[in-house]
Amino acid sequence: MARKAPITDPEQDAPRTGEPAHAAAGLPALKHTTQIAAAQMGLPRAVGTLLKLNQPDGFDCPGCAWPEPDHTHTAEFCENGAKAVAEEATLRRIGPEFFAEHAVAELAERSGYWLGQQGRLTTPMLLDEGATHYTPLSWDDALQLVADELQTVEHPDQAVFYTSGRTSNEAAFAYQLFARQLGTNNLPDCSNMCHESSGSALVETLGVGKGSVSLKDLYQADLIIVAGQNPGTNHPRMLSALERAKRAGATVVSVNPLPEAGLERFKNPQNARGLVGTGTRLTDLFLQIRLGGDLALFRALNLLLLEAEEKAPGTVLDRAFIEEHCAGFEEFAAEAKRTDWADVHAATGLPDSQILELSELVLKSEKIIVCWAMGLTQHQHSVPTIREVVNFLLLRGNVGRPGAGVCPVRGHSNVQGDRTMGIFERPADAFLDALGKEFHFEPPREHGMDVVNSIRGMRDGKVRVFFAMGGNFVAATPDTDVTEAAMRNCRLTVHVSTKLNRSHVVTGARALILPTLGRTDLDRQASGPQEVTVEDSMGMVHASRGALKPPAPDLLSEVAIVCKLARRTLGPKNTVPWEDFNASYSNIRDRIARVIPGFENYNTKIKAPGGFALPHGPRDTRAFPTRTGKANFTVNAMTAPEVPEGRLLLQTLRSHDQYNTTIYGLDDRYRGITGGRRVVLLNPEDAAAFGVAEGEYVDLVSEWKDGVDRRAPHFRVVLYPTTRGCAAAYYPETNVLVPLDSTADTSNTPTSKSVVVRLEKEEQE
Repeated sequence: MARKAPITDPEQDAPRTGEPAHAAAGLPALKHTTQIAAAQMGLPRAVGTLLKLNQPDGFDCPGCAWPEPDHTHTAEFCENGAKAVAEEATLRRIGPEFFAEHAVAELAERSGYWLGQQGRLTTPMLLDEGATHYTPLSWDDALQLVADELQTVEHPDQAVFYTSGRTSNEAAFAYQLFARQLGTNNLPDCSNMCHESSGSALVETLGVGKGSVSLKDLYQADLIIVAGQNPGTNHPRMLSALERAKRAGATVVSVNPLPEAGLERFKNPQNARGLVGTGTRLTDLFLQIRLGGDLALFRALNLLLLEAEEKAPGTVLDRAFIEEHCAGFEEFAAEAKRTDWADVHAATGLPDSQILELSELVLKSEKIIVCWAMGLTQHQHSVPTIREVVNFLLLRGNVGRPGAGVCPVRGHSNVQGDRTMGIFERPADAFLDALGKEFHFEPPREHGMDVVNSIRGMRDGKVRVFFAMGGNFVAATPDTDVTEAAMRNCRLTVHVSTKLNRSHVVTGARALILPTLGRTDLDRQASGPQEVTVEDSMGMVHASRGALKPPAPDLLSEVAIVCKLARRTLGPKNTVPWEDFNASYSNIRDRIARVIPGFENYNTKIKAPGGFALPHGPRDTRAFPTRTGKANFTVNAMTAPEVPEGRLLLQTLRSHDQYNTTIYGLDDRYRGITGGRRVVLLNPEDAAAFGVAEGEYVDLVSEWKDGVDRRAPHFRVVLYPTTRGCAAAYYPETNVLVPLDSTADTSNTPTSKSVVVRLEKEEQE
C-alpha cells in the first residue's frame, strides 16, 4: 500500500539527474580534485600533501588498496584518493564545544555526509549512561574506563574487537595480540562484509586466500576479464594499469549489470591524450549480465572449453598442468558437461552470441587474468562462483605463470594486511602456535565472532563491550535497524576514529570516542618519528610516513591507544613489552618477523623503494598448500538468485562521491546524478512494467523468507540502462534492506548484491 514517507534529510533527498558519462577521469576529475582538496585543506597544504601521496618517501593512500607501480608518477593518485586525503588532512576541527552544542539525539538526525564534513576529532569524548551530550575527559580516564569494563566482563568473549581496513600492520598486530592475551578471538573486520567469499574460495582451491598476480602480470596478459567491479569509482588507478595493458595488446572484457564509465573509456589526466584527447577505450566486449549470474557464465565457458578440447584433443586444455598440479578434474568435468543452457540463459540473461564471443577470445589467449570485486562476493552463492572462476583458470594453466592468475581487487588500503597480521576470528593453528611461542602465552583456540555473528551476539545480550579500531560499523553493516538495536544493547561502545560518523550516535549505555592520528599525520613517539606499513591488494608490503602536524597536540596513534590500553587491562597476564612497542614500531616489526612467514628481516625490507612482495606459493612455484597439496577443481551446483514475479533484484553500490561509508559529496558524476543520494536506478522497461516514471518517488521494500518487510523510504526513480529485472541504489542508505541472516554460504558475507525488493509508490500531497 502506498504511503507518504518522511524526508529526513532534504539536503540529500532532492537529487537531479542527467545523462550518464561514457568516459572516466580527464579534465572533470582534475577540476573536482582541485576543488575538494582546496576546500578541505587550502591550496598550499593540498599541493604539498598530495605530492607525498603513494610516493616511496611519503604516505600510503588511505583509500583503496590498489598497488603502486615500480616507477611512480609525480602525481601518483586518483580523484578519489585525493578526496580521501582531503577528508583526513582537512583543516576543520571538532572539539568539546561542538559536542556541548549538539545533543546526541540531534546528531542522530543528521546525515552521514553532514557528520563527516564537520572535521577531525581532537579530544576523547564520553557519553555517560543517561546523558544527552558527549563530554570531554582525559586520555588516562578514557583508557582506564575501557580497561575497567574489560576487566569486569564475565568472559573475554563478551568483548568484540572490530577492525577497519585502514589500520596499519603494526596497529593490527598489536590489536589482535591484545585481544588474544585478553582471551578472545572475537576479531571481526570489514573483510567479513567484502572479500571473505574470495578468501574462502581461494584457500580451498589454491591454498592462499589472496590474489596471485602483480601489476607486471596485468601488463603481460592477453585477456583481462573484469567481473562485478567498477574500478572507475572504487579503484580508479586500476584504469591506468588497464590502459597500459591495452597498449601492450591485451583484450579487456567487462561483465557487469551496469555499464560503467570507467570501463568504457579512460581519459588519463596524467597525459595530454587524456586531458584534451579522446582517451583510451578500455572494454572490447561488455557482457551485461544479470545480478548473480556469474557462476553460470563461467560454468558455460568451462563447458565450451571442455567441448573444444574434445574436438581437438591436446590443443585447448593445459593437460600437463592439470595432471601434475591439480586434483578433482574428472569430477569437475563430469558436472560441467551436465550444464543446461536453459539454466545459463535464465541466470545470465546473456545471448549465446556473447558467451561464444567471449569463449573465442579465451581460446585465442594464452595468458588470462580474472579480476573481481563485490559484484561476485556478496551473493549467497559467491563462494561457488569464485571456485568456478578458479576452475576456468586452471583449465588452461592460468595460475602460477606470468600474465595470468586470480585478481580479487581489495577495497580499503590495508584490509589485506590486517588479515595477514592476524585480524581474523578463525585463525590458523600455525599462527596461534607461533604467536603463543613468541609471547609465552596460550592463545584462545575457540573460533570467535565475525561481523554478522557479532551483531547477533550484541542483539542477544552475549556481548557487553564493542571496540572498533576505525571504520563506521553501524553504517557499514546489514539490516540497519537490527544492527542499531544490537549496538544499543551493549554496556560500552568504543570507537577509535579520525572523524565523526553514524556509529558515534548509535551507542551502548555508555560510549567513548577516542580520536586518533591518520595516515597523513606525523607520528612521533619516544624513539622519534615513526613509520607504519601496509599491504596492498597484490601482496606488496611497503612503508607509509605521515608528515602533517596532528590536529591536536596530545592525539594518540592507533598503536599507542592499543599499547596503553593493553597495559592497563591485562595486568598479571601481560607477557608483551607494550612500552617498547609504543616507543618504537620497529620493535613490533621485529616480533612480526618472528611470528608471520614472509616477514623475515622486516625492518630492512621496508627500506627498499616500493617495499617487498610476500611469498605466494601458487604464484611463485606452483605450490598449492591445500588439503590435497594441489590446486583443486571443484564441483559447483548451478544456482542463481530467484526473483518472484513483480519483484526486482537490487544491488547496493557506491556513488562516485563516496568511499565505503565515507560520503565526499552528493554527486555521482559518472551516472549523471547530482545533489542527492536517495535514488534507485531502474531499467526503463522495468519502470514501465511497475507503473513508475522518471522522477517519481518510491519506497524500496525488501522481501525475505523471514516474512519481515524492511523499508528504505523516499527514493527517486532514475531510468538507467541496467539489466532487466535488476535495480541499483547506494549504500549505506539501503543497508536497511539486507537481512542479517541472508549471507553467503561458507563465508557468511551479507548478500548486499542480491536483495529481492518491491516498489511502493509514495502518496502525493
